[in-house]
Amino acid sequence: MPNLHDLERRINSVNSTKQITRTMEMVAAAKIRKATDRVDAATPYAESMSEMLGNVAESAGNLENALLATHDDEKNILYIAVVSDRGLAGGFNSNVLRHVEREVHAARARGANARVVACGKKAITYFDFRKIELDLTFKDQSADPTLDEALQISARAIEGYTTGEYDRVVLVYNHAKNAAEQQLREEVVLPIDAEALATPARVQDEGAEKAVLQGDSIFEPDAESVLDSLLPAYVKTMIYHALVDSAAAEQGARRTAMKSATDNANEMVETLQRFYNRVRQGAITTEINEIVGGAAALEE
Repeated sequence: MPNLHDLERRINSVNSTKQITRTMEMVAAAKIRKATDRVDAATPYAESMSEMLGNVAESAGNLENALLATHDDEKNILYIAVVSDRGLAGGFNSNVLRHVEREVHAARARGANARVVACGKKAITYFDFRKIELDLTFKDQSADPTLDEALQISARAIEGYTTGEYDRVVLVYNHAKNAAEQQLREEVVLPIDAEALATPARVQDEGAEKAVLQGDSIFEPDAESVLDSLLPAYVKTMIYHALVDSAAAEQGARRTAMKSATDNANEMVETLQRFYNRVRQGAITTEINEIVGGAAALEE
């Protein structure tokens, strides 16, 4: 049985850890608001870009573009894994990393080659240890992603896809569903499915169907040039939105993990304190018995 000194040291150690986890929980909670604001600011632009691209593709008809063309034989796949630079975020990183690893092994099993763009230190160390080839690496930017990071990733993806180096580009990240819940997402970046982006021809308004007015579109200089400009911008927007979305999800996951750690520390302190009190009570009882026994011996 541990003595009182050992229990005191363990209680103090747990209390010190609890202070750290509580502080990290508060810091993550403070950062969630800023990260969520960035997602809210980027979402309307991303949605408008998708809508515009769908409208142009629908109005322009069947136009040929390398980013729209599907490759019949997928022999080379690029996975973009977006995780964090730091840990202590529960299963935030492991969900993405294990999913990408399974996809890479599945691709290799069917004879395809798979490479990874690692966004975050955890992804770099994870895939390096498992000998999975990395195409690009980014670190120290997971909590505050930049547009330049999205530009580099999109440029590499577009160049590799148009030259035939890649047959498909897949983006894997955690979506911030809300401040407490994250959702794993896998999105195909290339080839772009323009038909899926087209806006519906009819909408519901106050319970009644109203036809959306459709008109002829005039493209300057021509529809092909407009589409050629929109497609790379769409890829960049899609990747940037995923980066800021993952940053918000990271803070939410870290807050949840640190809150759970703080709650566990509180329970552990309570358990240790009760055990400490029992041991102390037993020690006092033993001392009283010894004193009484000694006094009785003197009287005899």
